[in-house]
Amino acid sequence: MPFKQIATRLTVSPATAHRWTADIELTPEQEAAIAHEAEQRWTARAASWSETCRARRRSYQESGRAKARECDALHMMGTMLYWAEGAKDRNALVFANSDPAMVGLFLRFLRDALRVEDERISLRINVYLGNGLQMEEIEAFWLEITRLPASSLRSHTINHFPTSSSGKRVRKLPYGVCTIAIYSTQLVQEVFGAIQEYSGVDDPTWLDGASRPSRALVQQ
Repeated sequence: MPFKQIATRLTVSPATAHRWTADIELTPEQEAAIAHEAEQRWTARAASWSETCRARRRSYQESGRAKARECDALHMMGTMLYWAEGAKDRNALVFANSDPAMVGLFLRFLRDALRVEDERISLRINVYLGNGLQMEEIEAFWLEITRLPASSLRSHTINHFPTSSSGKRVRKLPYGVCTIAIYSTQLVQEVFGAIQEYSGVDDPTWLDGASRPSRALVQQ
């Protein structure tokens, strides 16, 4: 049996059990059996953890449904706005738009309806330069709209050249697209629950949708 099981049965440390068994030579069949047992234990633990996380996401959705039943107007507007324009990741609330009024409303929803603190909110911009504005001016524009501190800024996507091959495409979004993100499984699942409660739609895929964005994106 694996030395950790030996340690448990003899009530000694795994290091002691390993030292006591280090000179024992195992046959290929014994090694294969131990490896198979370890794989089964790992699979069982992974399945258990997966179901635990899924149950937690379900409980968050139930909380969101309860909030929706309060029929708060701002909560309803923000939730429906997210249903239309937000990402559908299961672990992060991500909203992107170029309309300053819409972005401002979404920030009101976060602050007043969901009670999200500013330090949890990150802001990124996807913009083409060449419209007579410097990046600092574009950042200042969105910081004023969102009333977020400069510390909320993350690395932006800046395209120095037009997307059209002719180079003559008119760029109509001088301030680009603003992306607001909060990396919280609880928050986004509560919003998903509220969407379903308001709309009468049952979408179980939100429980098992795309997982958390890559660490590289989170750190941007």
